[in-house]
Amino acid sequence: MAHRVPDAADADSPLKPEELQVLRAQYEKEGPYVGIQTKFNYAWGLIKSSARNEQQEGVRLLSEITRNAPERRRECLYYLALGNYKLGNYAEARRYNDILLDHEPKNMQAGSLRSLIDDKVAKEGLVGVAIVSGLAIAAGVVGGMIFKGTRRR
Repeated sequence: MAHRVPDAADADSPLKPEELQVLRAQYEKEGPYVGIQTKFNYAWGLIKSSARNEQQEGVRLLSEITRNAPERRRECLYYLALGNYKLGNYAEARRYNDILLDHEPKNMQAGSLRSLIDDKVAKEGLVGVAIVSGLAIAAGVVGGMIFKGTRRR
């Protein structure tokens, strides 16, 4: 039975600071013997954050869970993909999301996230092409002006 995971829009609504503080306090209270569920809950809250450093910490914690508790790997894959997507690490986001889709091809949230990742990569690729094209045109104009200037002498 596949578990429902929230869609990507859920991650764009950060927790209230006091809600994240509750998760942080529980995580810190458990210290070096922090439970996997507590770590997961805190990582989830960090992924939802709009602060990049907190998102990075969330991805780090989820990576630890994935390494140390393989039975929780499936739960972590979606949030690792989502966290990397929010951080702009699209190749990593796609990698985690594809692993999840390999195991759950009908997972609608992972399918939706795949579309978001693909759209973002295509959009940023087009922006990159436009920038390179603009630079090439500008270089051609400047080169033409220089060439014309040297021919007049």
